[in-house]
Amino acid sequence: MLSVLRRFRFVGPAVCAATVAVWCGAVVRAHEIGTTRVSVLFRAGHTYDIEIVTDAAALVDKLAAFAGRPAMVDTRPDRLRSLLAGFDEQFRKRVTIAFDASDARPAIAYDVAAGTGAAAAPVATIRLTGPIPPNSRHFAWSYAWTFASYALTLRNAVSDNPATEWLEGSQRSAPFALTSPAPSFDRLRTARRYLSLGFTHIVPNGLDHVLFVLGIYLLSRRARSVLYQVIAFTIAHSITLGLSMYGLVTASPRIVEPMIAISIAYVAIENIFLSELKSWRVALVFAFGLLHGLGFAGALKDLALSRSEFATALVTFNLGVEMGQLTVIGGAFLLVGWYCADRTWYRSRIVVPASVLIACTAVYWTIERLRF
Repeated sequence: MLSVLRRFRFVGPAVCAATVAVWCGAVVRAHEIGTTRVSVLFRAGHTYDIEIVTDAAALVDKLAAFAGRPAMVDTRPDRLRSLLAGFDEQFRKRVTIAFDASDARPAIAYDVAAGTGAAAAPVATIRLTGPIPPNSRHFAWSYAWTFASYALTLRNAVSDNPATEWLEGSQRSAPFALTSPAPSFDRLRTARRYLSLGFTHIVPNGLDHVLFVLGIYLLSRRARSVLYQVIAFTIAHSITLGLSMYGLVTASPRIVEPMIAISIAYVAIENIFLSELKSWRVALVFAFGLLHGLGFAGALKDLALSRSEFATALVTFNLGVEMGQLTVIGGAFLLVGWYCADRTWYRSRIVVPASVLIACTAVYWTIERLRF
């Protein structure tokens, strides 16, 4: 009887963790940086072309609430496209395109495509076009259909060097000089912005990367073991992040995202069967770090960074990622490591149940991202 109870002490928490993971898996998804981005192109023929990319279902829900109508439940792309077109006048009320002191009324085309994953939200691409008023010198923009920060990139036809400005919700952009061939560049401001962006890409938005780092932490109670794995992971993702951002390495998100989920599951499952660091573990963490670096690069590629800010953004974003990872490890140590790591029951009550929870969540993500 005593042996049965001891066995249940090991299996019971693991079963509970698996149950929680299956329940949570349906509502917990991995992140991307922001759901909205805006790019503006001023063409040589004195016209402008603005593209807004955002979460289609979320935008339709906001428009419906603004119009006093019930939320929509049909999220098929064609249905969302039709609804967006029907909400055209409501949409225009919270979008401002200004040339000097005059507001412009653009032509608007709405398109909606399915998300890149089985459970990913449909993506709306909204294109606003029109003529630039004669003798206009400055352009300003605001978009009040998002409450989060988003990237606004602006480019003149005479220059392939865009300006990137980060706006908070309905904030109005700074005036952009239409005749300026090269935007001004504030290195300190860029560094601050992308350091923060890299950190928030991990905490709180990067649940998949957080679970991977926790999987690294849980294997061993020795600081040296954790350090070896973190160094391997950091070097690896720094390599592919840099190579990918410079266009030397490319990989489809349809391949990278499932593989990232598989890497999380593998590390967690290995934690269940291993009690100490093996040499191959560091090599595998390095290989998985290469995958995660491609995932980090995907967060920056769509921002159309200018040449002048590219290197600064790349370095500070990577530093922000490292700070986020160290925060996760530090938090895990403070919550359980410093008190529990030397206890005889630490592995059976903490490591194994937590690893089961991580593994089940990662398996769910793998299935979701493979479109099974």
